[in-house]
Amino acid sequence: MAIELHMPALSPTMETGTLAKWLVKVGDTVESGTILAEIETDKATMEFESIDDGVVGKILIDEGAEDIPVGQLIAVLLEEGEDSSVADAIKAAPAAAPAAESAPEPIKVVAAPAPAPAPAATVPVKASAPVATGDRVFASPLARRIAEQSGYDISKIPGSGPHGRIIKRDVESYTLSSSAGIATATATVPIDGEAPYTEIKLSNMRKTIAKRLTESKQNVPHFYLSVDVELDNLLAARKQLNSMSDEYKISVNDFIIKACAAGLMKVPAANVQYHGDVMHQFNRADISVAVAIEGGLITPVVRGADQKGLRAISDETKDLAKRAHAGKLSPEEYSGGTFSISNMGMMGVKQFDAVINPPQAAILAVGAGEQRPVVKNDELTVATVMTITLSCDHRAIDGAVGASYLGAVKMFLEQPSTMLL
Repeated sequence: MAIELHMPALSPTMETGTLAKWLVKVGDTVESGTILAEIETDKATMEFESIDDGVVGKILIDEGAEDIPVGQLIAVLLEEGEDSSVADAIKAAPAAAPAAESAPEPIKVVAAPAPAPAPAATVPVKASAPVATGDRVFASPLARRIAEQSGYDISKIPGSGPHGRIIKRDVESYTLSSSAGIATATATVPIDGEAPYTEIKLSNMRKTIAKRLTESKQNVPHFYLSVDVELDNLLAARKQLNSMSDEYKISVNDFIIKACAAGLMKVPAANVQYHGDVMHQFNRADISVAVAIEGGLITPVVRGADQKGLRAISDETKDLAKRAHAGKLSPEEYSGGTFSISNMGMMGVKQFDAVINPPQAAILAVGAGEQRPVVKNDELTVATVMTITLSCDHRAIDGAVGASYLGAVKMFLEQPSTMLL
């Protein structure tokens, strides 16, 4: 019996995926463990491997197809003795329609522009009024949902789908002026003195970042606390540790991860997440560390960082970062942290406020260590100082708790030997 291959859920938040590349073709023999395709999720590009033996009988989704729903049939494997007619009899499920609809040619809508200097570059897009029977408006479920979320009257949006059906791109390109008639597609031509530009298609990762962080700033009441941390004792301890062996190299960021984890154990009221009528308070510190990768950001998690030494943390973070850049992290390695760190100090940033990654309730923004004048024992001297800023979800963490936690982190960083207790 033919084996149906469906779009897998490769991350906890994945609803759709992009089939970036097929690594097999029709007629190829595959075994369990054979890598069939590369799939771009909302977090990374991941490999999709076969769990069965067989011959590729039919490929239903082309390379580059976007927004393919999880569970959508994408290919068929033939078992021993079956011929291609078995695969030909299998059709893609109706769920494929939204995927096709959501990948239109890029379009940018502008409000009634004056004639462009190069008329040939401005292409009218034919938009017909939605076909309706009585009060019914023909629109896809996805288009209706987007219109409702955007506060648009779906009946006023021109449809460009079959028979005037309103589809996703119609809603996304809708403006108040478009209800008057014709939408306009533009390429890289200046309009009314506007600087030239090039439209860049968003990856699934960038779309997810935009969606999640917009929701965070809209729904999570942020407040921010900053302190300055003197690093001279930490730098001396780091130098001593690294001089003892060539098998490891502890970084300042490793100390920060350990200090944040120790701080969560010292102030457990900060190791929480808000979940409506209840709060989740965690018994260990799983630290998400922001890593910038091509096309976006990912946060691999150092689990149980409070129970690990600096060398173990160093080895683990280096391995996670390396595989993050290569797109080789598994979903469980970048989901489920209890607290996040974003370190831009290595880029020379002095101080910044980070956006909380829900459902977490806090994130620490780490600035650059630099020589600054400080007063000690009524005398002016110079110390290596770093500014750290804690962003807190006020639904879960009050100001006093945030201040206590930040004070604990400062103490552990300024007196690193206390992390050993």
